[in-house]
Amino acid sequence: MSNSEFSTLDAAGADQIRDTKTARLDMRSGSLKKAAVRVPEASYGPEINTRGSGKIALTIAAPNGAITGETDRIRFNTTVKRSDFSEVTYFLTADSADEYFSLIRDGVQRYGISSDSAERWISSTEKNPAKTSDFSITSGTAVGLEVNYDLRYDGAKDTQVIIVHVSPAA
Repeated sequence: MSNSEFSTLDAAGADQIRDTKTARLDMRSGSLKKAAVRVPEASYGPEINTRGSGKIALTIAAPNGAITGETDRIRFNTTVKRSDFSEVTYFLTADSADEYFSLIRDGVQRYGISSDSAERWISSTEKNPAKTSDFSITSGTAVGLEVNYDLRYDGAKDTQVIIVHVSPAA
């Protein structure tokens, strides 16, 4: 990974993430600065997509720990006027309801996401596993960043998705 333990998001850095299937982002300061990842201030940053070629082992170093996941898509949200990214978004997938519920409970444990909110949603879904649901669980801030799990569940599909939004703590 270049000269640092952290990934860059310039063209070469994005290619390296795709090739090595590993990304390490440094948000220990509470945000991800564009200059630190070699992206011009007016840039929106790349979308890194490895769908069909394997998942990326993503680590986001946070002020109080780390956020980790296996994903095939990472997005960066910002504006041309910001010197940092307002949000890093990635996608977790599960091939069964049990695996999906396990991912949700892991987020509750690791990131301080609302347990009550998560368990109410899981209980409701267990009673009606064929349902379709779009639900955002109350965010957690245990690692010093805001971590939100945006659930996209469709019992008729084989793969379930959690959209994970990581942003500076409010």
